[in-house]
Amino acid sequence: MEITAELTAFRAEMEAVTTSCTFLDHAAVSPLPHRVREAMAHYADCRGVTFGFREEFEEVSTRLRDRSARLIGATPEEIGFVQNTSLGLNIAAQSLPLEPGDNVIFCDMEFPSNVYPWMLLERQRGVEARRIPHDGGGLTLAALERHADDRTRVVTVSSVEFLTGFRTDLEALGAWCRERSIYFVVDGIQSVGAVPLDVRACYVDFLSCGGPKWLMGPIGLGFLYCRQELLERLTPPMAGCVSVVGREDWLDYDLTFLPSAARFELGGSNLVGMVGLLSAVELLLEVGVEAIHARTLHLTDRLIADLERRGYRVASNLDPARRSAIVSFAVPGDPQAAHARLQGAGVAVSLRETYIRVSPHGYNTEDEIARVGQVLGDAG
Repeated sequence: MEITAELTAFRAEMEAVTTSCTFLDHAAVSPLPHRVREAMAHYADCRGVTFGFREEFEEVSTRLRDRSARLIGATPEEIGFVQNTSLGLNIAAQSLPLEPGDNVIFCDMEFPSNVYPWMLLERQRGVEARRIPHDGGGLTLAALERHADDRTRVVTVSSVEFLTGFRTDLEALGAWCRERSIYFVVDGIQSVGAVPLDVRACYVDFLSCGGPKWLMGPIGLGFLYCRQELLERLTPPMAGCVSVVGREDWLDYDLTFLPSAARFELGGSNLVGMVGLLSAVELLLEVGVEAIHARTLHLTDRLIADLERRGYRVASNLDPARRSAIVSFAVPGDPQAAHARLQGAGVAVSLRETYIRVSPHGYNTEDEIARVGQVLGDAG
């Protein structure tokens, strides 16, 4: 595969980690690129000797809304900042106009962040949190059609499932939901930044995404997308001094929410985190998500071939349309021992349930992906 100048520059940003280990665990928490660390450190230094917080916040937040929107095919007005993916999904759950007897469908491969908000809604409002069996590793249209009924009001799904990397057919599910006026909610943390996503083409109503995985930003900041046509029909579940149109009219007390997704924000934001996430998102836009996706598919193709040649069972769905940058495989015997062996050899991967999960990013190399098989040897 041809290595573009942008991919070469991407790898140079990761020199601190590539010279110390083989990092293949971006589905957990990514290391910070050099420019991200530098941007955050520079901001911290400047904050020690200057003032002008409001002006800085407006500039950084405006740029970050714009860049985040570009990543997913949205507009800046549809982007709000959240602490993490879980908070964004809770905002979606608590904002949607659901009634007792309505049901929310999700599959049994979802990460808890996209399950507990709906279970809480079941307890609070009598809305059924309907968990259905996965189909090949995730939620498919066929499975959805089997389990939905006339009280289905929400379908919630991960764009890429955390355990095996199943890439959901968002466009098919979203179109099905839109035709039936069913809300479509997406947990985007395992794809945004590594897999192309267009929220308009996929008919997404809400998407929540934290920054520390494929976006390569700091922990504690992410963004929420809410479709513009929905915004003014929803009542935010919380309110703060920056949620409203008169946010500088301190004593007016007018609870008229902003017309944008900033209505879901409450008060002072993590500006040093925003500086870091902005730098990370701009890096990914420079490299190109399409190029990153092509690179990770190339690397995981090699990994899958090597694992199968060595006798390992790949648990990830191998349908090209369902592939992502995550590959999980079963290890005969003791998976914890196998994971410890990889860690001891300086190969960073995850142990999830009983699977070894490998998740390279666009800067990784063929030699690095080969380390997994070299360390583990043949199965059996």
